[in-house]
Amino acid sequence: MILVFKHFFYKNYVGLSLWPFIFLKNNDLKEDIVLINHERIHLRQQQELLIVFFYIFYFMEWVVRCMLYFDTYKAYQNMSFEKEAYNNEKNLAYLKERKPFSFIKYF
Repeated sequence: MILVFKHFFYKNYVGLSLWPFIFLKNNDLKEDIVLINHERIHLRQQQELLIVFFYIFYFMEWVVRCMLYFDTYKAYQNMSFEKEAYNNEKNLAYLKERKPFSFIKYF
């Protein structure tokens, strides 16, 4: 389910997946199939890790990468979950061909 909530976002962020929802910054983004695919990849990751473990691992990886890079945005960009989503967001068939736990190869 896609919801629009413009006050939910920080700076340049325009989409967020929180199981089972995709939140977008504005209504026009519903037409951005690449962004929607990116967020759906995150929903699949969340589902595989039984939702709560996704959020725990996501936060832990972000903290570790923040300590490595001393830069929160660079840490975000280098997270395994984000790398998988960014690398495959333009492949609209990715979720059909994706193997379970594919984010692991991006660590």
